Amino acid sequence: MMKLFPLTILFGNALCAQIELPAPLPSDQVIAYEGYTISYNEKHEQASWVAYELTASEVGGTVPRRNEFRPDKKIKTGTAYLVDYKGSGYDRGHLAPAADMKWSSIAMSESFYMSNMSPQTPSFNRGIWKKLENQVRMWALECGSVYIVTAGVLSEDLPKIGVNDVSVPGYYYKVILDYTEPELKGIGFVIPNQKSSQPIESFSVPIDHVEQTTGIDFFYTIPDEVENELEASVDLDKWGFKPPKN
Repeated sequence: MMKLFPLTILFGNALCAQIELPAPLPSDQVIAYEGYTISYNEKHEQASWVAYELTASEVGGTVPRRNEFRPDKKIKTGTAYLVDYKGSGYDRGHLAPAADMKWSSIAMSESFYMSNMSPQTPSFNRGIWKKLENQVRMWALECGSVYIVTAGVLSEDLPKIGVNDVSVPGYYYKVILDYTEPELKGIGFVIPNQKSSQPIESFSVPIDHVEQTTGIDFFYTIPDEVENELEASVDLDKWGFKPPKN
């Protein structure tokens, strides 16, 4: 069985766990908010990754949703505006979901920064992606805590919308880590930005696959032997998925 190592990282002037943060991307601006951390990619006018821990107690939060979509003034180069999405046919899709931020009025408000948005087809955002977000909340309840990293797969020659040329990802990814003993486990997903009636587990992949797809090094701060084992494969049974019927 893998051994769980205690982990703390210097963050500001305090030591705190930052397991969820991927390795830095040289051209991105990284900002920590109340409920999540973002790595903003100016070229694509959206995040390369959004990372956060979600606990069981946070899932039970009661702060109501507030549709306060607005530009993020903390991004030095500026973010997309609401007008970029107007008439585009795409939803302003949350990366860190508002429903994961119900534990804090500040976190809820900050989840509506445009830096946390990405163009998603309505049938994707309100369908398969919403199902996956709901499943992640269930895992947080079952495991007590999970670490999440998510965004669109950003690459060259993506279509654009709006005057600020916001890239439209063809795929979205999400990686989840359960780092609580006795059963450590990791899982990744890469899903096309379109309507799907397939079960979410059909899009599951090892975290290594998501790393190869995105060029991002996830969970790099945990010990190498643990990281390598967690990211190399997926055991769907550990995540509660039933085997397919013959």
